[in-house]
Amino acid sequence: MNDNIEQQVMRGMGTQSQPTQKSFPFATELITLPSKGLGYPESSALAKGEITIKLLTAKEEDILTSTTLIRKGATLDRLLESIVVEPGVNPSDLLIGDKNAILVATRVLAYGPVYKVTITDPDEREPVDVDVDMATLSTKEIDETKLNRNNEYDFLLPKSNTPVKFKLLTHGDELAINKDIEASEKTLKQSNEVTTRWRRIIIEVNGNRDLGYISNFVANQFQIQDSRALRKYIGEITPDVDFNFEYTSPFTGEKEALRVPIAADFFYPTD
Repeated sequence: MNDNIEQQVMRGMGTQSQPTQKSFPFATELITLPSKGLGYPESSALAKGEITIKLLTAKEEDILTSTTLIRKGATLDRLLESIVVEPGVNPSDLLIGDKNAILVATRVLAYGPVYKVTITDPDEREPVDVDVDMATLSTKEIDETKLNRNNEYDFLLPKSNTPVKFKLLTHGDELAINKDIEASEKTLKQSNEVTTRWRRIIIEVNGNRDLGYISNFVANQFQIQDSRALRKYIGEITPDVDFNFEYTSPFTGEKEALRVPIAADFFYPTD
């Protein structure tokens, strides 16, 4: 069984000097990554499967309350840069699922495990206030043998029978995607999020790695059936936090798994 968030957080040594750990002038924690380091090159500092992060201080509170960063939608990006203090680690290299685990663990350590959110009851369509215990969230169950240190994966598109290679996105990829989408919306006055994301994920088509060739394939030949199949497979092998929690309807008493809605106050609770 995969560890939950609480089990993934191991007490950091803070400013205490240890032979195998760098001493920091602030409190730290050691976080186990969902990927266990299996998706990174062996030369990467992330390959060991755990990362040292800084606990939130007044400096990070400045980041969380910055109106400029909030307006730009860059709050979490800047926060990540501030809390990742592992020597040799560039936050941009983090796989998205590992980044998610770091942010969830950081939130739990800073404000406690209870996350108060309002969800819409699936049956009654009425708003319901719930307390989600974020510490009980676990990592996704995946076949870890499918991960590789090159971050290149083969897939045969079932509809067109086209062989492709793809990568699991990193935090740096997400930043680039968002920048491309923003530029496109300014020039074309429309969103191209789906195609922009696929052009970053797919790195080879029919043995061809030319970016123009891949872009043309995504725009003109990538059929929806193939897109859905590839998206499903990527979801199956992507290490990440399982954001589902057990919801009990106050109207019917029925239980079902719902996804935790990450609202604006995730890192800055109002109470």
